[in-house]
Amino acid sequence: METQQITRDARSLPPPRDPRRGDELGRARDECTLVADAPREDARERRSKLALTIVFHPDPARVGEWRWLDAIGERGSCRISRSEPEFGGVAGQARPIDDRYVSRRPLVIDSLRDGSVRVWLSSGSSPVRVDGAPLVDACLVPRAALEAGVLLELASRVILLLHAREEVDGRERVPGMIGESDAILRLQGELAQVAELPIPVLLRGESGTGKELAARAIHAASARSQRPCVCVNMAAIHSQTAVGELFGYRRGAFTGAIASHRGLFGEADGGTIFLDEIGEAPADVQAMLLRVLETGELQPLGGDARRRVDVRLIAATDRDLERAVERGHFRLSLLHRLASYEVWLPPLRRRRDDIARLFVHFLRVELARVDQAHKLAPAGVEAPWLPAWFMARVIGARWPGNIRQLRNLARQLVVSSQRAAKLVIGDSSLRTLARAHEPSLQLDAPPLVRVAPRSEPPAPRPADVEPSPPGATATRRRSAQAIREQELVDALRRHEWRIAAAAEHLGTSKSSLYKRIQECPRIRVARDLTRDELESARERHRGSLEAMSSSLEVSVRGLQLRMRELGVDAG
Repeated sequence: METQQITRDARSLPPPRDPRRGDELGRARDECTLVADAPREDARERRSKLALTIVFHPDPARVGEWRWLDAIGERGSCRISRSEPEFGGVAGQARPIDDRYVSRRPLVIDSLRDGSVRVWLSSGSSPVRVDGAPLVDACLVPRAALEAGVLLELASRVILLLHAREEVDGRERVPGMIGESDAILRLQGELAQVAELPIPVLLRGESGTGKELAARAIHAASARSQRPCVCVNMAAIHSQTAVGELFGYRRGAFTGAIASHRGLFGEADGGTIFLDEIGEAPADVQAMLLRVLETGELQPLGGDARRRVDVRLIAATDRDLERAVERGHFRLSLLHRLASYEVWLPPLRRRRDDIARLFVHFLRVELARVDQAHKLAPAGVEAPWLPAWFMARVIGARWPGNIRQLRNLARQLVVSSQRAAKLVIGDSSLRTLARAHEPSLQLDAPPLVRVAPRSEPPAPRPADVEPSPPGATATRRRSAQAIREQELVDALRRHEWRIAAAAEHLGTSKSSLYKRIQECPRIRVARDLTRDELESARERHRGSLEAMSSSLEVSVRGLQLRMRELGVDAG
């Protein structure tokens, strides 16, 4: 039996480092933006177990259901098929995959002593892809890949995330936060604990990780929940008016002050004020913030008397404030006051099993706004709400823009589908998804996992284009060798596996693209299809050539020729 190897990408990165220490990348970046996650415990100090999470299913209500792979520990193997195992949802109801296109013959996962697993197919099982590559007999998945998570795509209908996760006590929750990953459960527990304490909190993490949502959750879980929660983006306040906006002013304090203003701190009296982008605060604002934190008093512009305020302060930043202190841009004393308690928010790539949950939630919200919620209602097993390949790309992305970028993708899908009967993948969605796959500047970004390690050609440069033949126009074609594998797969899927259309889209010749396809083990051509595969696909899709083409990932024309060659009746 042939065994494939799942490995860490050649771009494997060093272990995460404390962003408060200096490093080469931090020095190269402008104004100390955070470039790593919070310091975390050594992996050996926490024990993790394998789990399976449904990240795509024809019924979107099933997305996010998960289970521990307890059988791995008990008898060394686990079977995955239409009828087993059962997955638990939020309501606690356990049920199997239950999609009739997924075979009853199981996919088997065996545990190995070194922490890796072996994934293999039973005879007659439906087609399986492991991180986008067809599974041939068996593959070996090392522990490092399991930590990041590996996608198992079953019959182009259901996608499971096989991943390691830690056991976390998830009983402590805070309002408004979505997710079931170990990272988000730990975060919710931490927010619930600090919500009870009358101390300042500093939220830290990358841009787009949901710091305002976390601040609102702290407020909602606190004794101040019935009082105001005032959110302020410090980067959006003009430096010359920031003091007055925050702390108030008296009539006549400056030109244009025709009436007194109590200030945002005054509006938050008795409640909570959230200062986002605190690293952008001007020096005079920092001085007054320090006074408020130390004395509980503020002095409006143009006023003589100080006034007491009862405000719980939560601040947030994606900047390296320690580096800003070293450069003289931020007060050390203020940092110490703000950081009475620090909470680090995990980036989206550290909670891959939550990506699909969040994406479906955002789709529901955006569809409800335009009164098109029916587009996420199950339309029958023949018409999934989105193609499996698209969701595989969503889950596999690095998401450098984190939750904000994921929500943008959901919004773009809804906008491009306004006049369609179902969700439509438009050009804007594909561009956003392509950007989500770009490597971020994070030192600890997880590597991609692939079948069979191999080098990829570099991005196209001027020297990577083919000259036009004599007598042709000045148009220059791109060399097929410069086309990255994932870019090629995406173009073929977009153009329904038609070579000529994909070649035009990629800016290369049809003959060159044929050669590039032959070099990509992830891509099969129609002549590679077996009779059993064709007959199984015909049965699953009731003879629909379009559905068979999408499932088998070959063009309709190539499918017809192969069926004719093997004598497989299209009816």
